[in-house]
Amino acid sequence: MFNNGIFLPIIIISGIVYSILAKKLTVLAAFTGGILAYLIFTAAGYPGLAMMTTFFILGSAATSLYRHKKQAFVSREEEKKGRNAMQVLANAGAAAIAGVVTLFYPQLTYLMLPAMAASFASATADTLSSELGMVYGKRFFNVISFKTDRCGMDGAISLEGTLIGVAGSCIIAGIYAIGWGWNISFFFIVLAGTLGNLADSILGAVLERKGMIGNDAVNFLNTLTAAIVIVLLEVFL
Repeated sequence: MFNNGIFLPIIIISGIVYSILAKKLTVLAAFTGGILAYLIFTAAGYPGLAMMTTFFILGSAATSLYRHKKQAFVSREEEKKGRNAMQVLANAGAAAIAGVVTLFYPQLTYLMLPAMAASFASATADTLSSELGMVYGKRFFNVISFKTDRCGMDGAISLEGTLIGVAGSCIIAGIYAIGWGWNISFFFIVLAGTLGNLADSILGAVLERKGMIGNDAVNFLNTLTAAIVIVLLEVFL
C-alpha cells in the first residue's frame, strides 16, 4: 500500500494548503513545491518525498524560532506572504534535476538518489546553520578571512551554527539510509551536505556580499555543489 502512491495526493495537497495558510510559502511557491514533490516521488518514492518534507518542516521550524531576533534579516514581503517560487526552486531544484536524470536514465539511479539526498542535506544544513546559528551562535567570523564578523552577514559563520548544520545533514542522510540501506553513502551524504553548506558561506562572502549574485543563486549553487561532490565520491571511492 505504501509503495503505490495512494497517499501521495493527500500529502501534497496537505502540504500546499498548510504552506499557504501558515504563510510559509506564497500560493505560486506552494504549487511549485507540490509539482517538485510529485517529481521527486516519481523518481525516488516515499524516501525522496520524506527528505523533501523533512527539509521543509525543519527549515520552517528553524525560521520561526525566535523570529523577533531575526527581523533585520527578513524582508517584509517574505514575512507577510511567505517564501516565493524562486526560493523553492533554489532549494529543491538540484534534487529535482537528479530526479529528472533518474527518470530518463534509470541506469544512473545509483548516483542520482545519493545526489538528491546530498542536495537536500546541503539545503537543510544551510537553513539550520543560518537560522539557528543566529540564535545560538556565540562568536561569528568571516569564512574567508576568519576575522570576527557580524551575525547575519553573508559569509559569516559560527561554530554552533556549523555543528547544527552537520546535524541537519545527518538527519537527511538517516532518511536516505532508512529508505535505501545503511552503507557508506550515509557518510558521503553528510560530508557532501556539509561541504555544500560551506560552499554557501564562501559564495556569500565572496560574491553575494558584493552584490554579484543573489541569495537564490547561492542556495541553488550550494545544493548543486553537494550533488556534484557526492557523485564524485560515489564514482571514485
